[in-house]
Amino acid sequence: MTTMVDVPHGTALGPSRLTKGLDRFARLNREGHRRIHGRSPYLSFSQLVAIAEAVDLRGRGGAAFPFARKLRAVARSADSRNARTIILVNGTEGEPASFKDKMLLTRTPHLVVDGAMIAATALRAQEVIFGVIEGGPAEQSLKEAIEELDVRGTIRIVRLPEAFVTGEGGALVRGVNGETPIPPGRKVRAAESGVDGLPTLLSNAETYAQLALLARLGPEGYRQLGTEKEPGTVLLTISGSMVVEVPTGVPLAEVLKRCGVGIGQGVLVGGYHGAWLSAEAAAAAPVSREGMKAFGATLGAGIVVPLPTNTCPLGEVSAVATYLGEESAGQCGPCFLGLPAIARSVAELLEGRTGEETLMAVRRGGQRVRGRGACHHPDGTMRFVQSSLEVFADDIEAHLTNGTCGRQVQGVLPLPGRQSQLHLTVDWSRCDGHGVCSLVVPDLLRLDGDGFPVISDTPVPEWLEEDARHAVAMCPALALRLGVKA
Repeated sequence: MTTMVDVPHGTALGPSRLTKGLDRFARLNREGHRRIHGRSPYLSFSQLVAIAEAVDLRGRGGAAFPFARKLRAVARSADSRNARTIILVNGTEGEPASFKDKMLLTRTPHLVVDGAMIAATALRAQEVIFGVIEGGPAEQSLKEAIEELDVRGTIRIVRLPEAFVTGEGGALVRGVNGETPIPPGRKVRAAESGVDGLPTLLSNAETYAQLALLARLGPEGYRQLGTEKEPGTVLLTISGSMVVEVPTGVPLAEVLKRCGVGIGQGVLVGGYHGAWLSAEAAAAAPVSREGMKAFGATLGAGIVVPLPTNTCPLGEVSAVATYLGEESAGQCGPCFLGLPAIARSVAELLEGRTGEETLMAVRRGGQRVRGRGACHHPDGTMRFVQSSLEVFADDIEAHLTNGTCGRQVQGVLPLPGRQSQLHLTVDWSRCDGHGVCSLVVPDLLRLDGDGFPVISDTPVPEWLEEDARHAVAMCPALALRLGVKA
């Protein structure tokens, strides 16, 4: 039996499909899966495309790309090159606030495997590959599922390190190919050149599970739940601790209420590349792509995190902005330099040591990095940060006016334990304002009007630790320090 450590319990608010049977069983083995869901049907390529188009099946990893278009692109590329195809299931889920794919792979793995095998049969794929975080419960559950199916040699599991950018499509393909799992720096479509350079159908775990259900139910059965434009159900991760299945179109406020969670000061939707909804918007928004778009947000991978009234919004945003800056792949200036600089500006707002010019610096920083990154990490990060400036404007004004909003940071937004704890500090009894440090690490500190260093309270990103140590060694007065802040 697979251990369920740190995997949220999956439940349904309404009729259950993806979570069917999970109210009775910790994990559905092959026998239990067939008893609850029935046998997986055979579909030709044309039949598979037809049912995907009939319900406008979209990817559930965040981008919501039409699945039928992916199928056609892979088949077209394979035909033009006379090449075999690969099915790649993205189960890495590097977003700290998301657990839906881990829940599926851990508790009902055969549903995901069925969807992948349906696609593999239709495309006559050479291999099915699952990308998962190494050492997690999903990996063990998948191993058990493959043994139960006795299809070794057809399905392969690739273990990847846990990181925010690991789940990006290009990064996943690189990782499977034995390279460093970071975005490739240039747009390469997996449908044209993915695993081993072959046409690759790449989607996340929930997408393949939805495909397995669609194949069984047919378009008409699938449409029995959800909205006309977006039929079916969707998995949401609430507050990083609950995974719930809901029909599309239900009010977000109703979902939160039934989960025992209030709207609070606002709700983050779509994760750390998503956007904040004000309390008023969250009370009116439905759970659907179209509904969230009307309020300036994106459903993304189904991450929903309400912010309670007892925590400092700016402090929560600052912690995530710092984390996102640290998670840069370090391949381009907008990400490598721009995101840490923006995180430091947000931290300065939090500390109340600056004025409106720092707020403007955050806004200008977003304009400088938008659309210029090697991947979408800078764009997504700025969507998160800049929406917070609008939704939590009153809190920011309190910090600018009073130096604080009077609330402590409760750590409501989930973050992994791995974060740099090293800080640069200055021994003011020694500092003579030589300014050498600002030349060595301009990305970590600046000089004030009198030539003395101004250092943000944010931790030093891992990739700048060597430069920070160099700055400490170069300080002629031995005033600069690097260490764990007390």
